[in-house]
Amino acid sequence: MLEQSKVTFMGLVVALLVTSSASAKIERLVVSENYVQERERETTEYVPQIELALQHTLEISNLDLDRFNHNEHVQPYIGKVRDRYPVGDKMVLITTDRLTAFDLPVAQIPLKGAVLNLISEYWFKKTAHIMPNHIISVPHPNVTIAKAVTPYKVEFVVREYLTGSSGTSIWTLYKKGQRQFGGIVLPDHMQQHQKLPCPIITPTTKSDAHDEPLTPQEIVTQGLMTQKQWDECSAKAIELFEHARDVAAKRGLILVDTKMEMGIDAQGNNILIDEVFTPDSSRYWIASSYDPEAVLKGKGSPKNIDKEFIRLWISSQCDPYKDPIPKVPQDLIVELSRRYVMLYEIITGQKFPFEDVIGAKNLNESVYEELAL
Repeated sequence: MLEQSKVTFMGLVVALLVTSSASAKIERLVVSENYVQERERETTEYVPQIELALQHTLEISNLDLDRFNHNEHVQPYIGKVRDRYPVGDKMVLITTDRLTAFDLPVAQIPLKGAVLNLISEYWFKKTAHIMPNHIISVPHPNVTIAKAVTPYKVEFVVREYLTGSSGTSIWTLYKKGQRQFGGIVLPDHMQQHQKLPCPIITPTTKSDAHDEPLTPQEIVTQGLMTQKQWDECSAKAIELFEHARDVAAKRGLILVDTKMEMGIDAQGNNILIDEVFTPDSSRYWIASSYDPEAVLKGKGSPKNIDKEFIRLWISSQCDPYKDPIPKVPQDLIVELSRRYVMLYEIITGQKFPFEDVIGAKNLNESVYEELAL
């Protein structure tokens, strides 16, 4: 159900007041080895707020923006998670609570959209010194007003570990015999989850269906980017990854790999766009769970914080590629929401702003007011 009104009911107010003293930013972050475990323990106290937020998930947006577009119709693009509205020289991005698995929508996860949007805002601000980005403002926890750019039809996938399960993952391709990735040749007999000699880029096509691997040469010869554009964007992608990797390490996380998108603005500048270093676009491992010696012996898998447990539940109930997807149980939805909130706190070093998110003003009004400025 689309939330279009401010939450005022007493139960939610009481639940928020219980933890209002914890809503301030965490003081200067000093990460101990059990920092992630501390956050996991403390976020279990958020379950009451999450359960109340179940009634107020954002499934789909419904904006009428024609009057901000010279009265020309604004046709939104509805993606897997984000709804995009092109309005003149701006792009209105609505990050919903939709959860997809097996290329299908399977549930709405309370607070998920706000987590993704606010983590992106955090990283866009923290990396602006490396590469300019499209962000203009964040007038609502689920909304970003961005600069309209022409996106490159290439996804910049940066990796530092031999892992993954998708058809385009480096581990899948390595098992099939491929050894050259991102300009380096990997030796034989490497193990799953092993760290690579350095971060590499394994670009793919940008598609609504299935992404396909690309080489830098194919990107240029197919006219997706010029050589100069590729050289600059690929170098920036590595620099961005290394910066985020080092920040994540201080938070007790390993940034394993990530997907970035870039575009070109009207002045010819390369711009970082879409989302950046979120739990949906990136793979994070808990650093304390990674044992390099065990990995070299082909044993042990690092612990991650993601939606894989819901995928496994669905797979245990049906063949997701042939059968209807069953309704995901509420306890699994609440747990995934808690994990998203936990990742927000670990990555940003801040307490999740429940009061600001759940008590936010009407989404449509927030967008209209911002565009009217």
